[in-house]
Amino acid sequence: MQNWGIISLVPAVTVIILALITRKTFEALVGGSFIGFVIISYKSSFSDFTNSLLLVMQDAAIGWVILVCGLFGSLIYLLAQSGGTNAFSGYLLKFVKTRKEALLATWLLGLCIFIDDYLNALTVGSSMKKVTDRFNVPREMLAYIVDSTAAPVCVLIPLSTWAIFISGLLESEGVVAQGEGLAGYLQAIPYITYGWVAAFLVPLVAINLIPPLGAMKKAEERAKKGILKPPDSDTISLEIPEYLSDKEPKLSYFVIPILVLICATVYFDIDALRGVITAIAFTVAYFAMSKVMSFAQAMDGVFKGFKTMLYALAIVTMSFVLKDVNDQMGLTPYVIESVSPWLNKEYLPVIAFVSLALITFATGSFWGVYAISLPVIIPLAQSMGVDIWLAIGSVISAGAFGSHACFYGDATILSASATECNNVAHVVTQLPYTLIAGGITCIIYLILGHTI
Repeated sequence: MQNWGIISLVPAVTVIILALITRKTFEALVGGSFIGFVIISYKSSFSDFTNSLLLVMQDAAIGWVILVCGLFGSLIYLLAQSGGTNAFSGYLLKFVKTRKEALLATWLLGLCIFIDDYLNALTVGSSMKKVTDRFNVPREMLAYIVDSTAAPVCVLIPLSTWAIFISGLLESEGVVAQGEGLAGYLQAIPYITYGWVAAFLVPLVAINLIPPLGAMKKAEERAKKGILKPPDSDTISLEIPEYLSDKEPKLSYFVIPILVLICATVYFDIDALRGVITAIAFTVAYFAMSKVMSFAQAMDGVFKGFKTMLYALAIVTMSFVLKDVNDQMGLTPYVIESVSPWLNKEYLPVIAFVSLALITFATGSFWGVYAISLPVIIPLAQSMGVDIWLAIGSVISAGAFGSHACFYGDATILSASATECNNVAHVVTQLPYTLIAGGITCIIYLILGHTI
């Protein structure tokens, strides 16, 4: 495996430093990626950078991400335009009477929408703002809870896009027979420790058993003055329009389209793209027939909603460019080679989790890291006599950590967009909680590595 050694860390470290200094993610990604291409070949760095952009835009994976995220933005826009989002928030406010109840309601809603982390982040974030705003909850706290029930919950549910993808990898690696991927995935779920810890840390934060820490404490103090959003949040915010109809908005305008979305996604074998296209087609027809809005107004909302996602999509797209330069510099092989001398039966789970968690945090690549690392970790576990499902669980946990903690991870960007929260502020304020969850996960893997 060819790599640039420790120099391969430079692009990712540059991105993190620039993001912390400027509080701007897109610009930080451009800077870090370009520096990587300069290191590879300063003479052709600009053409290499532009070629990488073109290759990323031609990739089927980024095309899928752009369509899914953009169309989710369209659907959320339609729900807001119909008044359905307000009706849903108003309905919850009849039962939610305290701050703690508002935070717990957000957590419970996140647990229910487990099909896809994109769907989870955008739906829960956009629908719960009005509820948490009533109790002066800072947007950073809302974004933390939303993000904590995205990837960390999706990896625990066999009927999710994450589970379907990983199940395919298990079949391709021969861990299970063809067609038995999900059955195998079920055996790994008890060992996806980070998902369990991160998801169930949230209610402890909600009821203040774990108090606001670090930057979150400052956000709470600011929110007490009535300033709920951190600075520079407008750029990434998912625009929520005023509803068009003179009619009283109905709860069904929110609930029915979301149910159609979930059912269609499941029907199409957990394909979020087909699910959201079906849901939009249904919603446009449903609202037109219900005279909530005209067909022309609904279609206009589809395009406006897609447009509100452009900045978030630009960040996600640029994160793929960073992934490209990291791959060319061999970041993942370098980290794996660096930790391999320390691997043994007892420490394989925790070392796999820590090393791959750092890679996913630095690169913003989660499914890609799974595809690279599982073919390495699985035979290592088999040769060392490590429980195969424990080893696989540690790898899956690492991806969930990266998705949860990375500045420019897709679920992080969408959680920030849906909650109207600067994504750097979101990541910095939730970092103490992700580190707590990561630390507990390490301890559990140490114990399991010595006992199983």
